[in-house]
Amino acid sequence: MFAVALVLAAPTPSASGAAFDAFKATFGKSYASREEPLRVAHFEQTLREIDAVNRAALGWTAGVNEFADLSWAEFKRDVLMLPQNCSATRRAGRTTHASRLAAPPAIDWRDYGALNAVKNQRSCGSCWTFSTSGCLESHVFLKTGHMPNISEQQLVDCAGAFHNNGCNGGLPSQAFEYIISAGGIDSEAAYPYTAKTGDTCLYKAGAAGVVAKVRDVVNITEKDEAELEYAVGTIGPVSIAFEVAEDFRLYKSGVYDGVCHDDSQHVNHAVVAVGYGATEDGAPYWTVRNSWGVGWGERGHFRIARGANKCGLADCASYPIVA
Repeated sequence: MFAVALVLAAPTPSASGAAFDAFKATFGKSYASREEPLRVAHFEQTLREIDAVNRAALGWTAGVNEFADLSWAEFKRDVLMLPQNCSATRRAGRTTHASRLAAPPAIDWRDYGALNAVKNQRSCGSCWTFSTSGCLESHVFLKTGHMPNISEQQLVDCAGAFHNNGCNGGLPSQAFEYIISAGGIDSEAAYPYTAKTGDTCLYKAGAAGVVAKVRDVVNITEKDEAELEYAVGTIGPVSIAFEVAEDFRLYKSGVYDGVCHDDSQHVNHAVVAVGYGATEDGAPYWTVRNSWGVGWGERGHFRIARGANKCGLADCASYPIVA
């Protein structure tokens, strides 16, 4: 109800003041007295942007979330990773035309209990670690029936030798390669998340906290959404990376189809493709798990247009082969 009330019309000063108070209460926000006017100004600008999106009737709706008091520049700095130049060229198996026909018309791995609870990366560009953990957790579950809770912090602290950079970004494919080299990955309980890059890697090979191992990684052929669809439809969730454009941070519901690049040079956020389908009007979409908490989007997920490599989502997709 809170978010719905805020997106119906452009705010008046009194309405935006009440909305800001509600926002602070809902998301537990507090500020120093000198900072609050800046946060109010950013919040009011966010309300105007939300109103513009919703008035345009784009097929998706925008709404207030925990980022509503940030400017776009602050959001990029605090939440997104630096743009990654990824190129996944190693082909997955069974990519013939006949095999692609075997993929179901729609799937959502949430319906199979194959996903952990939605997590929140907070103010750290560690999305790539949550994409890695979320995908690997699902593949362990699909193989063993056991759902581990995998440490993102181990990847933040320890995977730098594989061209990853902690809170400044990385790629799931490179994280899977690190896990192969390290001989496994700890549980969240054994190596808890701190939302900052640690000075030292605390992982010990062979320790009791290891809950998952990877023996190989499969990279989907760059830009091949048919191959990505086959993998998601028949194998399991797939880690993907794409470009978050400015309006995407405001996403609340629907099928996102905003303006963004479709190449591998602009990807700045990694997530997990957990399904696909089509709207009642026949518009195809991907269902994707985010790492911005359950209060963002469609209970921590979003849908995005499928079939045109939207925002580069098929440029660096990968999944692990569990050991």
